[in-house]
Amino acid sequence: MAPALEIALLWLVFGGLHLGLTTGPVRRRLVQGLGEMGFGVLFSIAAALSFTALVMRYAQIRFDGAAGPALTAIPLLRPVLMTLAGAGVVLAVCGLVTYPRLPSALFGQRVAAPRGVERITRHPFFVGAAILALAHMLLAAHLVGVTFFGGFALLTLVGAWHQDRKLLARLGEPYTAYLGVTSIVPFAAVLSGRQQLDGRELPLGAIAAGVGAALALRAVHPALFARDGLWIVVATLAGAAVATVQAWRRAHRSALRGSPATT
Repeated sequence: MAPALEIALLWLVFGGLHLGLTTGPVRRRLVQGLGEMGFGVLFSIAAALSFTALVMRYAQIRFDGAAGPALTAIPLLRPVLMTLAGAGVVLAVCGLVTYPRLPSALFGQRVAAPRGVERITRHPFFVGAAILALAHMLLAAHLVGVTFFGGFALLTLVGAWHQDRKLLARLGEPYTAYLGVTSIVPFAAVLSGRQQLDGRELPLGAIAAGVGAALALRAVHPALFARDGLWIVVATLAGAAVATVQAWRRAHRSALRGSPATT
């Protein structure tokens, strides 16, 4: 089987499980039978196993098959795309740090007025990951790399849209108002006059951490997919676990204070 096709099929499994299990009717049936905690465990296991299989197989065959665009060979485009990839890392890190307070966080977070990075995009992690993936698609030397990173770009953008639809149905008017003053595309709400950027609200610590992460990833880039992508798998699953715990702690504190889930 062609390497690019093999990765595409693994993406269908991972993406299908990731989005399919969270679709309204499917999720409701599973929650009725397993409970919220049981559904969370099922989703986490399915996502972790399919993601691990995808990354490990890509690590094994990433130098095989047809050639990709390899725009890294063009002197003028290489620094532009690498800077774009770095910006994606910074935005994704900001998304992870601010995740517990976002309306999209787990455990019924309240819908508050957009603040900080939300003024740039309401899905900072998704959009940052998509920017990083799109840059790597164009830099990829093999078609299998285009497929692998293209899958990430597609999943994150579809995931952002899918999440908006779910939250709109669940939260109603508060989230409708939130959608009206924010955007998925970075700075679109600011440029259209629906939002104003306030530099004082930007998470400077998270931005600094993102820059550090981008530089660190660049330094260890040749070894990222060593050991069949083990480091990628561990870092991704650990990051998801930390974000989930942080969201739960914030929701738990809000519940103790008697704060409503939505406003």
